Order: sequence, then structure tokens, then C-alpha cells
Amino acid sequence: MGPMVAARAFRRSIGRHVANGDLVVGDGARIQAILKGSLAWTGKGHATDRAVVLGLNGYTPRALIDIDVNDLIGDLWQRIRIEEDTWTAGFAPPDDIIFDRGDPLPEHPNGMIFRVVDGDRCLHERRYFSIGGGFISGEEEIDDIEAPLAMEDAQGFPYPFESGRDMLEMSQECGLSIAGMKRENEHRYHGDKELDRGLDEIWMVMKQCIENGLGAEGTLPGGLNVKRRAHHLIEALRAGEGRISMNDWLCAYAMAVNEENAAGHMVVTAPTNGAAGVVPAVLNYMVEHEGLDMDGIHDFLLTAAAIGGLIKHRSSISGAEVGCQGEVGSASAMAAAGLCAVMGGTVAQVENAAEIALEHHLGLTCDPVAGLVQVPCIERNGFGAIKAFTAASLAMRGSGHHIMTLDACISAMKQTGEEMSHKFKETSLGGLAVSITEC
Repeated sequence: MGPMVAARAFRRSIGRHVANGDLVVGDGARIQAILKGSLAWTGKGHATDRAVVLGLNGYTPRALIDIDVNDLIGDLWQRIRIEEDTWTAGFAPPDDIIFDRGDPLPEHPNGMIFRVVDGDRCLHERRYFSIGGGFISGEEEIDDIEAPLAMEDAQGFPYPFESGRDMLEMSQECGLSIAGMKRENEHRYHGDKELDRGLDEIWMVMKQCIENGLGAEGTLPGGLNVKRRAHHLIEALRAGEGRISMNDWLCAYAMAVNEENAAGHMVVTAPTNGAAGVVPAVLNYMVEHEGLDMDGIHDFLLTAAAIGGLIKHRSSISGAEVGCQGEVGSASAMAAAGLCAVMGGTVAQVENAAEIALEHHLGLTCDPVAGLVQVPCIERNGFGAIKAFTAASLAMRGSGHHIMTLDACISAMKQTGEEMSHKFKETSLGGLAVSITEC
């Protein structure tokens, strides 16, 4: 998602500069996309090259929901030019997308350089950084902010909590739940009806993604010949085969989502595509097996979003930056918090649930085999969902008082990520990614 958004942003940047008269794109001009760092090492397996092609041709992730992307890519890949009303430039994907496996850009391990060149001359260049969850930063802001995130003044919000401690203190003072405070903050941009429609849409897409994954069979693309398992698992569960536990259902739902992701289909980024199965799996279990209503679904999603925001603000959700602890670990913390909230937990218990789930993912590496988001990623989402349920259950059995705070745990994750070797941060240069020949 990030590279697609970045490529589209570059296309629009060309248009702005042409319109301003400070860029002339002549007949010999070409567009180049240079992928750096983790994007270079795992770009093929993550379909980064496909995303760049889509973005440069003006597509966004949301616009592709009802489109057969494989057919579209087959057409776009054969084209040799990008054409706009005010400019046109050569762009042949096999030649002009460059996987540069040299040193990454110093600002972030997921860097991209887009250029308009004419022969040996560079006419226009922009650098973008994919910081996780489909979000990007440009070169202007990435050195000026810590996370890096696009910031705005928090004081304009009624409950501007920037830490778990702030969240607990504000809740105690105002008497609102985390979801309640989050809802009030969202009112700066949305009324209740608009907000609820947005939450409903997120849930409906999550639900549809689970159903699509549970109904699909076959082999996932990419060359590892990984068989889809969610369909056969859910069929066995519905038939009552063998001993069945909650864990089986959670794994079926989570794996269904991530098999859809591995196939390049629609998912909800929560907080990333590679970790997209955890939150939907836990929420779907509560709806299907515990009768959670729409108000509960809204509270679950708002609470999860609040926790995900804290983690992203104070550390990172990027596997290339901190490993999979930032992806599945963050997703598990979000799901645990949402679950604890709808189970009737206090704000202190919700914070405790998020901390427990995140704590037991610390140090988790991002080492996808062949650079594909399949092994171990698909199963890992199932385990993230199971840990979320365990964390919420433990927190509900306690008073909310605990030794390790969520803030301290997030800080530990950030430090662990900073000291983790780049081999274990989405480059497929270490861990399971290089151990498959031994199996």
C-alpha cells in the first residue's frame, strides 16, 4: 500500500511542477522507481513492483477493491508510457523499476526514489518512505519527526492522550472509557452518524474478507506452493470433527484473512497488511460465538484504534523498522484491548490486556520465506489472535494493577527494534527465511 500511495503521489508531483512551469517533460523523458532497503530485498514477494505500477498509473488501494488486479496488472505491465493531460513520459516496468540492494537510505529502511530522467539528466526527484500500515512520509518531514509520523497539535482534541499513562489519567478524570474518549476526539472531524458509518464499513470489509478467505481453495501465488488451509479448517470445525476449541476458530478466521492478503486480495490494514488477520479474527469470534452487537463492534474498533495509535506514536508498526513485534505484536495488543473493553473490563484492565499481548511478542522477527507474506506470516496471525484472547482473559482476572506498564512495554519494543539486526527486519536475510533448506 505504501509504495502504491507513494508512486501516485509522485505522479501528482510531476503534474504540479509541470503546471507551475518549473518542469518540462520532453519526448525522451522516462520515469524510474528505485526501491531501497527492505523494499529491494522483499519487494518481489510483497508485490512492491506491482504496487508501483498501479500507483504511477493513478490507482489507489481503495479504488482497487472491486477490480481484478491480476488482469489489470497484466495490461499495465505491457505499457511503455505514463500519460497525463499535460505530460507524458516513458515507463517500462521491467526496466524502470530498480531493486537496489545496496545500502538503504539513512532515514528509514523502507525507502523509494522516484525520478524523471532524460538521458543522464535527472529532471525531477522525490524520495518517499513507507512507514507501515500504508502510510508514507516524504523527505521533508521524515528528519523532523520522531516516529516518523505526520503530526498536528494534540491540544485541539478534547482528550489528547499521547501515552498509556495519559489515557488512564484522562479516563479517570472524565469518567469516559477509552472508546468514549476516542469517539469524542473523532468528533473533531466526524459527526456520530458519519463515524458509525465508517466503523460499520471497516467491520463489513473485515467480515467479507474472512468469508472470502474461508470460501477459497487452491495454491497461493509466489512459488512456494503454499496451500490455502482456512477453507478446510472451517469445514472440519463446522462438521464437528475432533476436539474443537476457541483457538481453532480464531486460527481459521485469522488465516482466512491472511491467505486473502497473500493472494493480493482485499484486506483491512489493521495495523498492517501482514498483520491484518488478528483484529478481524478476534472481533469475528465475538460476533459469531458471543453475540456481540454493533455498539460493541464500534467500541471494540475504537479501543483497538486508540492502542494502535499509541504504539505507532511511541514506537513503530513497521516490520522493516522493528520486526514483526511491530506488526503482529501491535495487532495482538489492539485486539486484546478491544476484547477486554467489550468484555466489560475497566480502563486499567484494558491497558493491562494491551501490555500483556504486546509483551509476549517482544523480539519477534520479520523473516518471511522468499520475501512472501506467507510463511510464517499466515499462521503467526492465528497465534496473535490466540495471544490477544489470553491477554484479555488474564487482564479480566486481575485488578488492572501490574508491574510493567504499556508505555514501558512500547519503549522496550522500540529499543529492541533499534538493536535488532537488519537481517530480521523484513529483508529475508536471516531466521526462517534462510532456514527453509534445512527443513
